[in-house]
Amino acid sequence: MNKETYDLIEEYMLSSMDDAAHDKEHIYRVLYTALDIAKTEEDVDMDVLITACLLHDVGRKEQFENPKLCHAQVGAEKAKGFLLRNGFDVEFAERVSECIRSHRFRKDAPPKSIEAKILFDSDKVDVAGALGIARTLVYKGQVNEPIYTMNEDGSVCDGSDSECDFSFLQEYKYKLERLYSKFFTFRGKEIAISRQKAAVDFYNALLWEVSSPYDKGRSALESCINK
Repeated sequence: MNKETYDLIEEYMLSSMDDAAHDKEHIYRVLYTALDIAKTEEDVDMDVLITACLLHDVGRKEQFENPKLCHAQVGAEKAKGFLLRNGFDVEFAERVSECIRSHRFRKDAPPKSIEAKILFDSDKVDVAGALGIARTLVYKGQVNEPIYTMNEDGSVCDGSDSECDFSFLQEYKYKLERLYSKFFTFRGKEIAISRQKAAVDFYNALLWEVSSPYDKGRSALESCINK
């Protein structure tokens, strides 16, 4: 890929980023991680990979405005249209589009090509460890969801109950905690596992810190209130 082509694709990506949790720096981290993983794989089309990495989140704005939409589906169509309008051949545009369409975890649409698998893994690495915690908290703030919710008995919901309302702790238990077994490449999983302890330690510390005030706080309050 020559610089003129890269600049064209990058410019379109930059014009599409409008989400603090999925900003241009997320795109660059995914791209750089993908290049790391690609060194350990064979027969990778680097032009397809680089383009797919740059454009994988161009559908985020549409999903943010309408949560019923899937940013991977929207982004795949937007990327394909952009590439065709700018003279890329149909096969290239379709291969990039398919990578983007399958980069979001869905059992009915797993990544198939090596480029798609690398993009998938690189994107998931960016949700691993401390970075994944930070990005998730930013996103939860954007959509006005709390750090934690309460059980009916007055205890803090640790997120493991499917009946819990949406919160950071629930997102951790149902998404962040489970992602380490979902990688397609050895290198992708290796990077993610190296970050896992930071995420586990944060979750445990956070749960303890938010639960502790309730353990003694209620009885202390009752002793201060005249019945």
